[in-house]
Amino acid sequence: MPIAENFTSVYSQDWEINFLQCHPNGYLRQTELCNLLQLTAGAHAELGGMSFTDMQVHDQAWVLSRMRVEIEEMPKWRDVVTIKTWILDLQGSRSIRALEMYIGNRKVAGSLTYWAVINTKLRKAESLALPHEHFTKYPEKMPAEQSFKRIDVAREASVIAERKVVLSDLDIVFHANNVKYLEWCLDTIDYRPLLKQQLKSFDMNYLRELKLDDAVEINKGKEDNLEYFTVNKNGQPCFVLELNWK
Repeated sequence: MPIAENFTSVYSQDWEINFLQCHPNGYLRQTELCNLLQLTAGAHAELGGMSFTDMQVHDQAWVLSRMRVEIEEMPKWRDVVTIKTWILDLQGSRSIRALEMYIGNRKVAGSLTYWAVINTKLRKAESLALPHEHFTKYPEKMPAEQSFKRIDVAREASVIAERKVVLSDLDIVFHANNVKYLEWCLDTIDYRPLLKQQLKSFDMNYLRELKLDDAVEINKGKEDNLEYFTVNKNGQPCFVLELNWK
């Protein structure tokens, strides 16, 4: 698709929170927060001529590699939120994208994401085939207090759950959608601090893709106010998560 006439390098979109996106207490689920952030990023990419459809001409797609989310407060049912997004850096096979969520003029969440280009036939990284010079890059415009990081996968942890990847876990690239990993881990924790809005931030690393019928173990450990998880297939980590509690 061509670059849209209304394309801008900083994009914003409004979303109304519906009850299907909320926890039983009426506040937005953390998984749905991530979904809204990524939908906004996808809309911006489409306006800029870098949508999934555009990339599939070259058998390419964006996949999420790392993501950090910092939360001041979670919106609730019927709130209208504004999500703003821009690119900090884009070169070769990688892109760093920023996202912020607002209620009115009040920032309630910020996220820094690291994306990689993969060839969807060869299932390996390669340089972006599409032009992106029309995107102004903002390397100093950080949306979060801290950057994403490489999470330590060698810490002691215990197996707390096992599961198999099912059809409802898959996305359009035919692998487990990145939000599903977060959902699997959050389903294993004590829900009460989550509903009390005590989750301050979380970091996610995506190491290997998972496909239909893959069997995985979910491992969990704890250090002070930090809980960490790994999703392993055949003993190899595919996903790592850190939850930072207040």
